[in-house]
Amino acid sequence: MSGRVIRVVLVDDQEIVRAGIGRILGPPDGFEVVAECGDGQEAVAAVAATAPDVVLMDIRMPRVDGLEATALIRQVDDPPPVLVLTTFDEDRVLWGAIEAGVSGFLLKDASAEDLIAATRAVAAGGAWFDPSVAPRVLEAYRDRVAPANRERQRLDQLTERENAVLRLMARGAANQEIGETLFVSEATVKSHVGSIFAKLGVRDRAAAIVFAFDHGIVRAGDRDSSPSPHDPVATDHDAPTRGGEQV
Repeated sequence: MSGRVIRVVLVDDQEIVRAGIGRILGPPDGFEVVAECGDGQEAVAAVAATAPDVVLMDIRMPRVDGLEATALIRQVDDPPPVLVLTTFDEDRVLWGAIEAGVSGFLLKDASAEDLIAATRAVAAGGAWFDPSVAPRVLEAYRDRVAPANRERQRLDQLTERENAVLRLMARGAANQEIGETLFVSEATVKSHVGSIFAKLGVRDRAAAIVFAFDHGIVRAGDRDSSPSPHDPVATDHDAPTRGGEQV
């Protein structure tokens, strides 16, 4: 997304919330809000009309809620990533967002700095978990998914380079950033990402990141340096986070 304006569709049923977010995500920081929507139905139409780079989505809204709207958006050709903005007061809502295919979670009381960083990260193909949400994501994962697929053999299938890509993904790096760090092309990174999904048995980036956290490949709050391209395994099992626990 570097070098051009990030086009945003903003979805929330409260006008005052949309106004506040719109003031933060403005041209000075490289954003353009191309549509504001009061519910999920409007959001699906706005995505089709504007082809945004990212959608900021509330969960609880009239008519079509954020979960249903996200699932519908993920079905279109070349769908934009969705960053959820909510209070996450129920675990079933949190897991529903994961199943719908969101790329990130941010609480509405997050700082302006974190909102900007999270929106940039998700728009660039990365993922972002608010630090208050990440433990609940892992708990939901363990309760609903882990009993069926915690086999360590899945991680053993990954090559050294795939391990390095997974660790960088879990730190929120987009494909272009991963390629620059490991000195490989973006196309090569995409190939590694696809192989990681297949070997771990996950369907998207967010699920791969949750898998990595749950199996100790990375830990929330770690501050170690990035894996070197000459040491792709980075033999310890720690990885740093950025901003508001970007993962």
